[in-house]
Amino acid sequence: MTIGIIGAMVEEVERYREAMRGERETRHAGIPFYRGELAGRDVVVCKSGVGKVNAAVCTQLLIDRFQVSRIVFTGVAGALHPELEIGDIVVSRDCVQHDVDATALGFQRGEIPFHPKWVFEADPQLVALAERAARRVTEVRVMTGRVLSGDQFVTDRDKARGLHEQFGGLCLEMEGAAVAQVCDMNGVPFVVIRSMSDKADGSAPVDFPAFVKLASRRSCEVVCAMLEELEATSAGRGE
Repeated sequence: MTIGIIGAMVEEVERYREAMRGERETRHAGIPFYRGELAGRDVVVCKSGVGKVNAAVCTQLLIDRFQVSRIVFTGVAGALHPELEIGDIVVSRDCVQHDVDATALGFQRGEIPFHPKWVFEADPQLVALAERAARRVTEVRVMTGRVLSGDQFVTDRDKARGLHEQFGGLCLEMEGAAVAQVCDMNGVPFVVIRSMSDKADGSAPVDFPAFVKLASRRSCEVVCAMLEELEATSAGRGE
């Protein structure tokens, strides 16, 4: 069993690489993939790049070339839920692409024309593992719900509020729903785990690079705790 771990930016995958054993690098479509062992599990860590297309290409490569059995996407996001503060963690229940708009053709906002679904549910086991791990290794608020994705960096307070009201999303980012759709199309379980870097309204930490490093360290701790529990569960089942 090999687990795929994706981050969009270099800073979001560096901590995983530091914690891995036996790292071996390959490149496909210009994307770096790092194979090795993390918390007793075979993993492939990769930097997808920013945006839905990059994330989708990276996810399909993980599935086709590395035969990963599960995918975890981690990184930062903008908070939409009013109770979320900078540093809090969101675990995806499901993911939606908020920037898909074919309403002129009679579809709902977010609905992908002629595709069988547009709300992509995360794997319940991975969601539960992520929730337990995040609460065990961090002291921040952990919420589970909808992650919204789009090829837009939203900084307008009114737009952020509207997206929260229309879609019920907890947070806003640029990759998760693309990963979710590719995983769904291939029958691969996934979960998205995001640390809140801002309020999606133009407010952000003064030292954003330092915050990304802190968030990446937390994400690595959460994922390692997930992998350790997954290892123990699989060993008990004889996998």
